[in-house]
Amino acid sequence: MAITIRRIHPTFVGEVSGIDITQPLQNHQVQAIEAAMHEHAVLVFRDQPLTDQQQVAFTRHFGELEVTLAGQLAKPEERRFQQLELGDISNLDVSEKLRARDDARRMYALANRLWHSDASFRAVGAGYTLLHARVIPSKGGNTEFADMRAAYDALSDEEKNEVEALICEHSIVYSRELVGLAVKSDEHADKLKPVPHRLVLTDPTNGRKSLYLSSHIGAIQGWPVPEARAFIRDLTEHATQRQFVYAHEWRVNDLVMWDNRTVMHRARAFKDLQEKRDLRRTSLKGVGLALSRRLQAAG
Repeated sequence: MAITIRRIHPTFVGEVSGIDITQPLQNHQVQAIEAAMHEHAVLVFRDQPLTDQQQVAFTRHFGELEVTLAGQLAKPEERRFQQLELGDISNLDVSEKLRARDDARRMYALANRLWHSDASFRAVGAGYTLLHARVIPSKGGNTEFADMRAAYDALSDEEKNEVEALICEHSIVYSRELVGLAVKSDEHADKLKPVPHRLVLTDPTNGRKSLYLSSHIGAIQGWPVPEARAFIRDLTEHATQRQFVYAHEWRVNDLVMWDNRTVMHRARAFKDLQEKRDLRRTSLKGVGLALSRRLQAAG
């Protein structure tokens, strides 16, 4: 059966059928998925009962996996998974029990409800992220995606000229401050320092430009901080208008794959805190300032 992709949003997002990603892929399948990612930026794979190992293996077809920052900061006895490439997107502790409402790890994860691009707080941010649903609540808990290419296209020529050369500084500290958390780590202080990324990226495959926005942005080089933060807030409001947004309603065994260089995303709340939500995340290393400059030149 050949891979088919159905567009499920006016500007991006494709639903994929005709492939079993629990099995090793053939080269033509990898190439078809890569081409679809450049076109759609978000792909939805339904009914894929992946194990952890199968999810990691599928992800490796597309590049080098990154190690999660949360996994690095946590002590081994605090991790549900010892494989650091596998991100724990759940409300469960190491004993598979629900975390308390004031649990520190739960508080940290609440910042995922802010619009962001994964790992933009690293010198080399995430490329693709893949999120697989194992247990979902009965209501709520959706993930929303915003098309940063369409948002860029909708800017006026004057606004495009203004953002073209801007370099923003990203840090996990900035995004956690927005939900009232102070992130400190003497052991990992180097991982908390702000890193620079261009605000506009260009995909060398198709020449499309996109905004590289994230709640991790706390400054723009050469700008006063208050002015920079107000500007980024206004730009984020523009980029997350409803016409640019797709809300994914999770089903068990869904896998959603997206490109952090061309979309932002955020988690949505679910009301019953006594219900479990368990998703597993893998990510690929993607974009740093040097790469951003090459992408810009290629555009």
